[in-house]
Amino acid sequence: MTDDAPVTDAPVTEAPVIDEPDTRRLDDLLEDLYHGQERISQADIYRRAVAAELPAQLLTRISALPEGEYAVDEVADLLGGSVT
Repeated sequence: MTDDAPVTDAPVTEAPVIDEPDTRRLDDLLEDLYHGQERISQADIYRRAVAAELPAQLLTRISALPEGEYAVDEVADLLGGSVT
């Protein structure tokens, strides 16, 4: 008999983690976008993210946002940014 913990074959699922440099790039984009603006459309956010050459992971997450307008705190929460 051993004292080792049982090993399971179940996969561990974790939320995707955005690397620190990617978070900084997202924050920079959001700061630029929302300078003097209260709400911005998902399409405009996506276009600017493509122009800023954000990583594919972030572009995918932005394109998955429902159409509509977002305040900076809403989009930061949804995308994992820290701008509020």
